[in-house]
Amino acid sequence: GFFFFFFFFFSPASALLEVLDPEQNTTFQDHYLDVDYDLSQVLFVATANVMHTIPAALQDRMEVLRLQGYTEQEKLEIARQYLVKKQREQTGLSEKNISFTDDAILEIIRYYTREAGVRNLEREIGNLCRKVARKVVKSGSKHREELTAANIHEFLGVARYRDSEVHEKSEIGLVTGLAWTEVGGSILTTEVQVLDGKGKLTITGQLGDVMQESAQAALSYIRGKAQALGLTREFYRNVDLHLHVPEGAIPKDGPSAGITMATALASALAKIPVRRDIAMTGEITLRGKVLAIGGLKEKLLAALRAGIFEAILPRANEKDVAELPDNIKKSMKLHFVDQMDEVLALALESPLQALLPAETDSLAAVAPVDITGNLPARQ
Repeated sequence: GFFFFFFFFFSPASALLEVLDPEQNTTFQDHYLDVDYDLSQVLFVATANVMHTIPAALQDRMEVLRLQGYTEQEKLEIARQYLVKKQREQTGLSEKNISFTDDAILEIIRYYTREAGVRNLEREIGNLCRKVARKVVKSGSKHREELTAANIHEFLGVARYRDSEVHEKSEIGLVTGLAWTEVGGSILTTEVQVLDGKGKLTITGQLGDVMQESAQAALSYIRGKAQALGLTREFYRNVDLHLHVPEGAIPKDGPSAGITMATALASALAKIPVRRDIAMTGEITLRGKVLAIGGLKEKLLAALRAGIFEAILPRANEKDVAELPDNIKKSMKLHFVDQMDEVLALALESPLQALLPAETDSLAAVAPVDITGNLPARQ
């Protein structure tokens, strides 16, 4: 209790709460000068990278405008038109001393920065300019340096980041998902391994509570659809399932990996490979409905960077296509789906072979359906 009291009443958030509250800011008192100010007509603009660290009471007193991060092409244009010129002038260099190719700037964006904005990009450009300025001082004012993708590492060192790449071949139980992070989108590989056991589901990869619940919902959907997947109703009694999401050191959470997990489970159990050239994102329900997700633009840009040109998305996100950059609309084939059956039909390399009722060990828990989602005719 004392910690909360201390944090709230002796933090910037508490001061902002008083400043932004229309009931209090007409007589805001500056404790240094001990003078009252009327701040009721002042417009305050605050910025934040994430919302969950802002106290709810403070959020309630602000109008929230969500601005999407810059795309790779937008960062390139900002750097070409503004950042390079600004940093060059600050270090006393001329256009004759230093020049950047587009490939060099893209190399910095992809492998030396990870951000939604351009602050670190400007910092790295400034770092390059200072190193070239040192060479100009040593060699004379006529020294010229052209920075390209080939020589950028000589100035900035080994690449700090790497983009996840699509796996080399289609494999059983291996699915490419799409994720949103604070610094943009990324692709997220999901793996499932089937082991001898007694029906235990192991989930690893430092997944948050919401993501773990999505995995449980995906498994329940698979068990309910066992007959359509070519499995007996009791299949899970003799196997353990291990679901893993690399990179294990990075915390992950959110519901949008639901269909990715369900596809990985279905592929591993049915022993059918998943297409390597397709990515997906969407929340799943126990009945197999595919629900909307956020961060669509960032996720599709991540797929494009990784060399994936086809994606499966919730139909509820079809309205967001108008806001996508033109390069995504022209380059990518987008499949909008309502049901998990449609996801499996698109993602698996071969159709699922449903079991006939006589082939099952016992009655299905629910009425069996085929991969298209149509109920079979009654006998």
